[in-house]
Amino acid sequence: MSAEDEIDVVVEDERWEDAVPDLDAAVRRAVAAALAQLPPGGPVEVSVVLTDDEAVRELNRTWRGQDKPTNVLSFPAPHPHGGSVRPLGDVVLAYDTMLRESAEQSKPLGHHLAHLVVHGTLHLLGQDHETGEAEAEAMEALEVAALRRLGVPDPYGEAAE
Repeated sequence: MSAEDEIDVVVEDERWEDAVPDLDAAVRRAVAAALAQLPPGGPVEVSVVLTDDEAVRELNRTWRGQDKPTNVLSFPAPHPHGGSVRPLGDVVLAYDTMLRESAEQSKPLGHHLAHLVVHGTLHLLGQDHETGEAEAEAMEALEVAALRRLGVPDPYGEAAE
């Protein structure tokens, strides 16, 4: 991450504020950890939207044809730009789904948030786990390395199951 990077954190569901200590800083650190794994070669802008299941369900229905909420969605920005800061895109996270998943997986919501912010940011950087096993393994390795920088345990390790 460079000093010129712009990370916008938009809290649409205020339950996030009470659920994760120092929320804004936690999100910014997670984006920075992902950017450190795949440096984008210049200043970038990333927006992270913390919302609820209904908002994510609507986005998922509109953009992916799936009428259900999901934990995280990534929307890469078109690459042509004229400014000095390149927009990477938006990462959108659903509070209700993430809270349920963190409970089911017996992990702190802050750790799950860090993981999915890293995951979403890596998608903005061109990583895709749905194109094949090798790509999925490469993306997981980047996630684990980024999370290690944040002191978050490997979400794919045996202890995570």
